[in-house]
Amino acid sequence: MTILVTGGAGYIGSHMVHELVDAGEPVVVLDNLSTGFRFLLPSAVPFVAGSTGDRALVAKTIAEHGITTIIHFAASIVVPDSVKDPLAYYRNNTMNTCTLLDSAVEAGVKQFIFSSTAAVYGNPQHVPVREDAPTPPISPYGSSKLMSEIMLHDAGRAYGLRFVVLRYFNVSGADPKQRTGQSTAGATHLIKVACEAALGKRPKIDVYGTDYPTPDGTCIRDYIHVSDLARAHSAALAYLRRGGESTTLNCGYGRGASVFEVISSVKRVSRRDFPVEITGRRAGDPASLTADVARIRSTLDWRPQFEDLDTIVSHALAWEQLLSTRKTAAA
Repeated sequence: MTILVTGGAGYIGSHMVHELVDAGEPVVVLDNLSTGFRFLLPSAVPFVAGSTGDRALVAKTIAEHGITTIIHFAASIVVPDSVKDPLAYYRNNTMNTCTLLDSAVEAGVKQFIFSSTAAVYGNPQHVPVREDAPTPPISPYGSSKLMSEIMLHDAGRAYGLRFVVLRYFNVSGADPKQRTGQSTAGATHLIKVACEAALGKRPKIDVYGTDYPTPDGTCIRDYIHVSDLARAHSAALAYLRRGGESTTLNCGYGRGASVFEVISSVKRVSRRDFPVEITGRRAGDPASLTADVARIRSTLDWRPQFEDLDTIVSHALAWEQLLSTRKTAAA
């Protein structure tokens, strides 16, 4: 009954590992540490250093640990980077997922939870966006994830693999117990960037476009607390264990906040001001992206606990302050 968490030393993956350990689940982490960190993980969790694209390593890990379920987070996730270097994203996100699925099917793994993204919807015509909405992604990142979803559906039909695809909206915040959080240098997550600016780690924050068709001209996103997202994965695992059919679910709160609203929240929570610079739009950014959450709420036993934007920001800010303390102590 052991669970393999790929990318488990990363931002979202490490929250999932703590969630599973808290629940008494046996866990193994596979991560190449390109963007992850060992210090984010509980020390007792077995760790395998390597890539999901390493077929022999994945097969060995599944066999040695008796893996019955895979929760797959490992991926490249920065939309602008995917526009600059699309083949790297198809290689890491799509081809490596294909290798992982192949190894899982060959080993008899029957349950798979896939970390997908709202980027598969592109620039949706209607928001909140439903899971059955068209999926014309506008970035190679979104395309790479959609291709993986298609492979998973085909593998499910052909080999009896049951799965839950979770399409994340904007994941934010940090573990309320401050065991893990977003730790990657140069991260592009808006709330983390704004918290860094509030703490003086960045000289300013850039706003990419104020001419979108939204109330204040800036992009609107559905920000979901990372701990609520981890609990959604636990609920998906329980659903599959009960014999639930394969499904695709949005992970969000069903409402959005604009870039300016997020910046205001960070200034309010931190009680600090910081420079904001307006610049041009970025390629691949839809104007507004919020989730229709009716399906996840009716399918899974999941109710979020941290829906308030200021709460999300306060947890992210506390983690950012803790990172500063750790770096100072290590200097």
